[in-house]
Amino acid sequence: MSTTAPTLVSIDHFRMDFGKTTVVKDLSFSVRRGETFGLLGANGSGKTTTIRALLGIYQPTGGQLLINGQPYTVDGNVKLGYLPEERGLYKKETVLSVMIYFGRLKGMSKRAAENWSRSYLERVSLLDKATTRIDRLSGGQQQKIQLGVTIMNNPELLILDEPTKGFDPVNRRLLMTIIEEHQQAGATVIFVTHQMEEVERLCDRIILLKDGTASAYGTIADVKRHYNGASLDDIFVTIYGDQSEGGAQRA
Repeated sequence: MSTTAPTLVSIDHFRMDFGKTTVVKDLSFSVRRGETFGLLGANGSGKTTTIRALLGIYQPTGGQLLINGQPYTVDGNVKLGYLPEERGLYKKETVLSVMIYFGRLKGMSKRAAENWSRSYLERVSLLDKATTRIDRLSGGQQQKIQLGVTIMNNPELLILDEPTKGFDPVNRRLLMTIIEEHQQAGATVIFVTHQMEEVERLCDRIILLKDGTASAYGTIADVKRHYNGASLDDIFVTIYGDQSEGGAQRA
């Protein structure tokens, strides 16, 4: 990813209040076209709030959140795929019918959506589940379907919130490879994870939020240099400290 690539996502002086509680305070950062950007932080740091405001789900209290220079709209000029942390599939429907439905929403023909879905299901070892109802799949299997729906029709911008959460090492590696292929094809990726090895493998730059503000921002090398060469895990602990008996909870 070129350091001179144009900005695709711009967040400028973003503030989000819920009643008397300020969740995000004067947050500014940008995501360049073609890069993979890590949006990191513990639970309650403002990550999900920022994503929801960017997508127009929340109305910001202040500031601007733009995609390709404009507030996001479903029919806007950027194809977007969003994998939320809270998965959303029609659980009483079959795998293939759900995938075809979402493919049609993304502008694919029924035949193209079915062909793509069958190919994806074969790759993730779920082709034998094509006619199975979603609610009869395991959580990990449902997560694979959700990722497939997200990446259908090759979105220009992928927003992935904990895409490998709960996966065993084999399936985590498979999904990481799929994400990398979209990177290499030129997709811009905003990646939310608490797995620092995934950040090291995928991300060009990162921002680490605490209490709705940026505690670290830049390339991984720059952030590490600022913290005297510490690992990302150690930097996370330095910023958050031991906030509970089990340490800081990441999300």
